[in-house]
Amino acid sequence: MTSGTRRIELNLHKPWFALYAGIRPTLVIEGKGQPTQWGLGTWQVSSEHDVILGVFLFNRMWRFGQAEITLKPGDEGMLSYRAPALPFLRGRLRLTPA
Repeated sequence: MTSGTRRIELNLHKPWFALYAGIRPTLVIEGKGQPTQWGLGTWQVSSEHDVILGVFLFNRMWRFGQAEITLKPGDEGMLSYRAPALPFLRGRLRLTPA
């Protein structure tokens, strides 16, 4: 049996001033990480089950800027990730309802 899918939009925001450079975010969907780029992107997730999304930054020595959210099947809206300005703080991942 195959599960239904849906598309989600995620906007990855880099601060205008940050004490790190050249670092790109990594998106984790259900435990599978994939490098991504700053800005708006769309991804496919399950429409029938809860989905855990996470974002982090990695600078070859440590991970930082981690944030996580669980999407329910009925959740709709725009996801937004805000990276921290300092490389030892957490990021923010939020769902803005449509």
